[in-house]
Amino acid sequence: MMPPNMNSSLPTVGLIGLGAMGGGMAASLRRAGFTPHVFDVRAEVAQAFAAEGGHACPDLPSLGAACDVVISVVVNADQTQAVLFGPDGQSGCAAHMKPGSVFVMCSTVDPKVSVDFERRLNALGLHYLDAPISGGAAKAAAGQITMMTSGTDAAYAACAGALEAMAAKVYKLGKQAGAGSKVKIINQLLAGVHIAAAAEAMALGLREGVDPHDLYEVITHSAGNSWMFENRMAHVLAGDYTPLSAVDIFVKDLGLVLDTARSSKFPLPLSSTAHQMFMQASTAGFAREDDSAVIKIFPGIELPPASR
Repeated sequence: MMPPNMNSSLPTVGLIGLGAMGGGMAASLRRAGFTPHVFDVRAEVAQAFAAEGGHACPDLPSLGAACDVVISVVVNADQTQAVLFGPDGQSGCAAHMKPGSVFVMCSTVDPKVSVDFERRLNALGLHYLDAPISGGAAKAAAGQITMMTSGTDAAYAACAGALEAMAAKVYKLGKQAGAGSKVKIINQLLAGVHIAAAAEAMALGLREGVDPHDLYEVITHSAGNSWMFENRMAHVLAGDYTPLSAVDIFVKDLGLVLDTARSSKFPLPLSSTAHQMFMQASTAGFAREDDSAVIKIFPGIELPPASR
């Protein structure tokens, strides 16, 4: 028997993907009084979450059938397609969701793809919310992420407090899918360019013999600072490239940025350069390392060793 929500007035919420972001979001839902149904391809991760409160679903159809709100926190459009429909159209969650329930798509995808997901789900009698996220693992765990959302009034109504349980800011950007994904792509343009620029600045400092800790201290208290410099260059100083967000994430996301601009012949010279830097890092063997590992493409520098 599936456990009821601690507050019976709340909708039953399912969350798919218990990675760095999804795990924190599921914990935030639980803290807010929901009893999340969760699914992850790593069954042991879902079971460990449920041991603290919640329900681990054995597959996507059972999660879809149980929930009024299904939140997907997977990596990309292909994984979202698989979550929704599976290879046969029936082994995902969409074919088993109750009419009037809502699918909340939190991945960074091409806006046109998000529009198509909405069209396909609406044809099944389901609501869809385009809801990419930002903020990182720590904010996800604290219920403090930013959500860039767009969808119908009915889609928002069907979520009934779940978004606010996970996010400090829920931006409502339009009445149909696509607008949220467009804003997220622009955010990723800035994030990727800022990481690439931060790596370039730190690499120049190392090449010129500047103490990297001194450089970090000065920049983080000066006008040249950015959130990405402060956050990602701390990884470099620690010699820790454990992937919180991997190099290949920005190969994908900056690729989406460029694809979006290409369709209207809009020039993005900085995004193009940053994309090439991440591509170079990926092909050099750093694809699954933290995105700060883009600094490893610069020649003739000695990076700080791993902290003990």
